[in-house]
Amino acid sequence: MIAHISSFVVAALGVLIFKVLHLPLPWLLGPIVACLLAALAGVPMQGFRLLNEAMRSVLGVAVGATFTVSVVATMAGMWPTLLMIPLMVAAIGAVGVPYFQKLWGFDFATSYYAAMPGGLQDMVAFGEEAGGDVRAMSLIHATRVMVVVVILPFLLKWNWDANLDNPPGAMAATIAPSQMALMVFCGLVGWQVAKAAGMFGASILGPLLLTAVFALGGLLEHRPPAEAIWAAQFFIGMTVGTKYAGVTASEVRRIVVAALGFCLILLVLTVIFAEAIHLLKLAPAMETVLAFAPGGQAEMTVLALIVGADMAFVIAHHVLRIFVVILGAPLAARSFRSEPAE
Repeated sequence: MIAHISSFVVAALGVLIFKVLHLPLPWLLGPIVACLLAALAGVPMQGFRLLNEAMRSVLGVAVGATFTVSVVATMAGMWPTLLMIPLMVAAIGAVGVPYFQKLWGFDFATSYYAAMPGGLQDMVAFGEEAGGDVRAMSLIHATRVMVVVVILPFLLKWNWDANLDNPPGAMAATIAPSQMALMVFCGLVGWQVAKAAGMFGASILGPLLLTAVFALGGLLEHRPPAEAIWAAQFFIGMTVGTKYAGVTASEVRRIVVAALGFCLILLVLTVIFAEAIHLLKLAPAMETVLAFAPGGQAEMTVLALIVGADMAFVIAHHVLRIFVVILGAPLAARSFRSEPAE
């Protein structure tokens, strides 16, 4: 309980400091940075797992509410860039696995699951089954998400002058109670049904799909209020930062430094694919970067919402990326299980 309380207090201080200093995305980046620094300083930190999942369902509702008939009609034209997602995943694996295995001396299973840009929980679970180093994989994925989420807002602001101060939605007081109740229903029922069905990313994709049905039917006309989106940013940011709780100096020197180097590789690959898509005029540049940046699905959703990007385009590519990674993970787990550690 103490670790939970200290996490909340530190995250709140991070929001306050970011607001006072007029730094971008205070509700997301403030908790990430503050909790990271506190964790590295030895402060006991622990995220709210169930609450974090609930906040992800808020984002699922927010994305689902943006779907209209015209938006769905445009999704058929995304296939050229969607086909590039498996290519990017393959490129990440081709560079990332040798990077971790040959340069940093991790075993093959750890190298594979640390390199794959899937969800943290999924990759750690598959990697543990394959005999990988759970702590190393957790820290590498946490670093990947943190670096991408921290750097990307500044890149969006610098390169496209994106407005990071956009309110993420209407205030709760301006939304009809019936609409609020319908959003709560979509979030809870969509999440639990998707979870029962074993869907990956159930807390986001379940609410997203159910909300989209109501939005396409004309029954839902609003996305979650600004207060809910800010709360989602807060708890998701806090969760990312607290992943570093208990990290030792030796882990920082080896695992975190290795992860930072890998993040540089990921950013270079993202720029290469984004530039190729831009030169071929397949999609707008900012949406392409958001769609191909290998950050967490929830964090990328937040950024896309705030800058007013094409949500359908961004989310479709991230869902495909995670699907491609997770589809191949069980096959890899079976092949790596019998392979001796190096």
